Amino acid sequence: MTSRHTSAVRVAAVALAGGLALAACSGGSGAGSAGGGGGDASAAKATKIKLVAAEYSKDNTAAFWKQFAEKYKAKTGTELEVQVVSWDTIDQTSSTMIQNNNAPDILNLNAYASYAKDGLLYHGDEVLPEAAKSDLLESFVKSGTYDGKLYGFPDLSSARAFFYNKAIFKKAGIAEPPKTWEEFEAAAKKITALGDGSIGYGLPLGPEESQGEFSMWLFNNGGDWKKDGKWTINSAENVEALTFLKKITDDKVTQNNPGKTNRADAFNLFKSGKVGMVVGFSPLAADLDKEGKVDYGVAPMPTQESEPQTFGVTDYLMAFKKPGNQEAVKAFYELYYQKDQVNQFIKAEGFLPVTKSGVEFFSTDEKLKVYLDTLPNAHLTPTDDPSWDKVKLAVQQNLGSAVGSGGDPQKVLDDLQKQAESGS
Repeated sequence: MTSRHTSAVRVAAVALAGGLALAACSGGSGAGSAGGGGGDASAAKATKIKLVAAEYSKDNTAAFWKQFAEKYKAKTGTELEVQVVSWDTIDQTSSTMIQNNNAPDILNLNAYASYAKDGLLYHGDEVLPEAAKSDLLESFVKSGTYDGKLYGFPDLSSARAFFYNKAIFKKAGIAEPPKTWEEFEAAAKKITALGDGSIGYGLPLGPEESQGEFSMWLFNNGGDWKKDGKWTINSAENVEALTFLKKITDDKVTQNNPGKTNRADAFNLFKSGKVGMVVGFSPLAADLDKEGKVDYGVAPMPTQESEPQTFGVTDYLMAFKKPGNQEAVKAFYELYYQKDQVNQFIKAEGFLPVTKSGVEFFSTDEKLKVYLDTLPNAHLTPTDDPSWDKVKLAVQQNLGSAVGSGGDPQKVLDDLQKQAESGS
């Protein structure tokens, strides 16, 4: 999941990069046109469909889809061909397949809206069982809806939270994690004052996922990327949030060059024990638990709002219209959203649920409590807007300059607003 996705993550994301040899791009039965006639009653029913799935981890992703394909075949008699692709290459791989009129029947990706806009996808009323649709968390229904119809069916999710180093907090005399921005700033200064390379806050505004980091701050200042269908990138709330991040950079309570620091770099600094605070998610916690070097805590994000807000990410399992494949595609979702399948996948990959029953399923895990408490009301980036991918790329490439030497948060956000409004 790269928010990229991750993500959704992204996610998000949150995918582990790695190269898998790409299988030959063979379409499902009746592959035909990517956008043509899925509901054509005269078309022969598909006896084979294809899933192109993102690789979240080398240990679990392929293994899950292998057992899923076996159960799907046993249940339906239809063969499910699975091609697992690294997050590093899945955008290009899937784009090439679709351009060559050879789209998969099901595609696992972090963006769907442009395909929905082009009329290539089934919507929920056509292929998603009502029981599954009613079980989805509302925040993910909203992010998966384009032009009033649900096209992006979520596979798993992640949400951000505030990580802090308990040993550093104790050494700096900080009794509890900060709840407000004022308390956060004071804590960051106390940690930095410890010297010996101590860093108050790990701030990643580099090109990997700066939109994710900034989202956590703008959401906790009453801001958003869009409101009432209009871009609000340069709103007063967002400018105030970015100005605050520049201030803590200028005050030298972050690592050097936060405008060029990627999320993975900030995580590594936190895992090394040098950083007192960082925004993270459940895979970071898993790494910290595995390594056992840092005594850490997880808390809600410091906020300017009445309640802490969180940034959520999800990836999607979208379905392409093809002659004769509608019944087989619907059977795919019927099986995937069974509790023993979707929650098994999410648990193995170390992410968060996308369903109400999933929240209940994971509620016994105390380490996930801080995420689950905020997940139903999580804010997501506007993945329902077909132009978001271009806007996101512009944010990733330019946002970090606002906190550098001579950086101007107002101008950076004004420029991004203009790009978003122009659609370029």
